[in-house]
Amino acid sequence: MTDDRNPGCGEWGPVLHAFIDGELDLMQAAKLDTHLAGCPECREEIERVRVVRQLTSRDGVRFPLPDEVRSQVLSALSRDMQIPSSTPRAETQPLWGRFLRFIRDWSLVPSLAALAASAVLFLNTPAPDLGIEDQLLASHVHSMLADHLTDVQTSNQHTVKPWFNGRIDFSPPVNDLSKDGFPLVGGRADYIGGRVVAALIYRHNGHVINLFIWPQAAVGQTDSEHDGYNMAKWSADGLVFWAVSDVSAADLARFRTSFMRPPAN
Repeated sequence: MTDDRNPGCGEWGPVLHAFIDGELDLMQAAKLDTHLAGCPECREEIERVRVVRQLTSRDGVRFPLPDEVRSQVLSALSRDMQIPSSTPRAETQPLWGRFLRFIRDWSLVPSLAALAASAVLFLNTPAPDLGIEDQLLASHVHSMLADHLTDVQTSNQHTVKPWFNGRIDFSPPVNDLSKDGFPLVGGRADYIGGRVVAALIYRHNGHVINLFIWPQAAVGQTDSEHDGYNMAKWSADGLVFWAVSDVSAADLARFRTSFMRPPAN
């Protein structure tokens, strides 16, 4: 990625890996979400990193780390964590940051690159990788904290639906549910699971419901609770739907039923 392809990449390129690892604060991650919606180069870079992680996690790629090497690495990490607080960022730097700095500075290792690769692949405490529910919840929270709930703000479904043309590679259904107590607020493009998705925003008694939509094979209908937020999942017509909100589970289930009901002629 270079600045001449997209001026914004010069700012965001260096933090893409931190974004994947969930190390950015909410505000910075929300700004990057917005950048990703309009930057195919950064989206491709994130996808490349995720593909590499999937490849390295396959059966047959991982090998047992010798006990003596694991012991040396963990001992060095333990010593590193006991650095006096006067050392810059000794207490605030993430564990994996301290580990990588230890790898870089460990001059007694014959092959630094080999040890670094082994440690990243074989330690039983890998860098965090957000699952789909974590990504959905993060996007739901970001949309409200960063004041980026909608890209197109209107209750008119016939305005929201065509707004997605050219921004995503499918046509999401946009339903008017105001008669059921779930008025449409608008829509936006979002980034979930390595691809751009549609997000429809509804309200219910002052609460926000984010409905994320993207193409996917049929999945089962499920309800779940994640970190105090309710989630409802279903599929139809080659699309998967995830509704996320802090409304009650019963209200979210009612929202799903309302959205799935065929529109009146």
